[in-house]
Amino acid sequence: MTHPTSGGPGLPQERRLVTAIPGPRSLERLERKRAFVADGVGTMLPVFVTAAGGGILHDVDGNALIDLGSGIAVTSVGNSAPSVVRRVHEQVDAFTHTCFMITPYDGYVDVCAELAELTPGVHAKKSALFNSGAEAVENAVKIARVATGRDAVAVFDHAYHGRTNLTMAMTAKAMPYKHGFGPFAGEVYRAPMSYPYLDGRSGAEAAAAAVDVLEKQVGAGSLACVVIEPIQGEGGFVVPAPGFLPAISAWCAANGVLFVADEIQTGFCRTGDWFACDHEVVVPDLVTTAKGIAGGLPLAAVTGRAELMDAAHVGGLGGTYGGNPVACAAALGAIEEMHTHDLAARARDIGVLMEKRLGALAAEHPVIGDVRGRGAMMAIELRTPGTGLGGNPEPARAAAVSAWCHARGVVTLTCGTWGNVFRFLPPLSISDALLEEGLDVVSEAFAATA
Repeated sequence: MTHPTSGGPGLPQERRLVTAIPGPRSLERLERKRAFVADGVGTMLPVFVTAAGGGILHDVDGNALIDLGSGIAVTSVGNSAPSVVRRVHEQVDAFTHTCFMITPYDGYVDVCAELAELTPGVHAKKSALFNSGAEAVENAVKIARVATGRDAVAVFDHAYHGRTNLTMAMTAKAMPYKHGFGPFAGEVYRAPMSYPYLDGRSGAEAAAAAVDVLEKQVGAGSLACVVIEPIQGEGGFVVPAPGFLPAISAWCAANGVLFVADEIQTGFCRTGDWFACDHEVVVPDLVTTAKGIAGGLPLAAVTGRAELMDAAHVGGLGGTYGGNPVACAAALGAIEEMHTHDLAARARDIGVLMEKRLGALAAEHPVIGDVRGRGAMMAIELRTPGTGLGGNPEPARAAAVSAWCHARGVVTLTCGTWGNVFRFLPPLSISDALLEEGLDVVSEAFAATA
């Protein structure tokens, strides 16, 4: 197995600090951003990037930061992976757009063929392409409703599915995603998620609790679909107990309810398999993908059983930019990189390294109550020790540690319903040495903020 560690030609893969973070030029640009960009579009770390690749981000002040976020799992193959860059250049030279619904092109069909091959299950599959994860989720619900003739949709505690009206209703966290933006779409119901750190239940027990809520409060006969992240993203990288996903999937199959896997953050090698559902051999009826699919270009998809995907009438699915030819070229390049460098195996190696380092960190700092995740999708949850099962959330400590890392040139992300979880999403193109250095800084941050 090999893995790329460089971005653009000659981009050094080393952390370098020449100014404070953010530096003066970034701060100047931040003022310009404030003048012209809506305040609702937040910026976690206002360093303005000029080049990126491998595991490094270069900014306008000459600083080089270690990237442990991958643009929230988007640039899994790196920010400038050779196959992505080459295919995008070739496509731009040919044409940038025609609208697939008007005059089609091979790239769209090629991506759908790859999705049919790569997503879980050996049944006949078809896909429809879109621009964002929220669009994919919304269209999966449309397909489920028309295919089943039912209206209700079930989601889970701590879920995140997007920022459109329907997907805000499906998302569990109010601030910043839902606050003030209602009223939301109806016929969305919420069940308890398997959260082993907090509920102490086995997968079977947690699934029984979820099914009990759905059967009593909704009724299986009213449900079009159950939509679930195999490992939750924004909700805190919650990994359900073993057996939970298979049990929910089996209940869906027994009751004519479609099982929809939201693999937008977990898909495309991130968890050590091509898709997180592969870990327990769960075969969804529909799968939504985005983020890591196209090396940083906007592309999303719904892939599912052919007969379900064909349930919508002609013209019922689509969009002006969905499956844009340049984005499709990027996706084919990203998939090529994943195959060439066996990035699923690389994610597993990253997971072994991170689990060891984060476990050692937790042994030193009791505020770290849980280390969890899979592959290159790892997290630590911060809670006050000695306050019962789970303890009280510690979002302030999480924010302090993250700010310390940012000032030392390491991009870290927090998440979770209470904002008390660190999520680690390093690009799969990062070197072990750079990843170790980034985790050294995280360790220093915990010591400095104790």
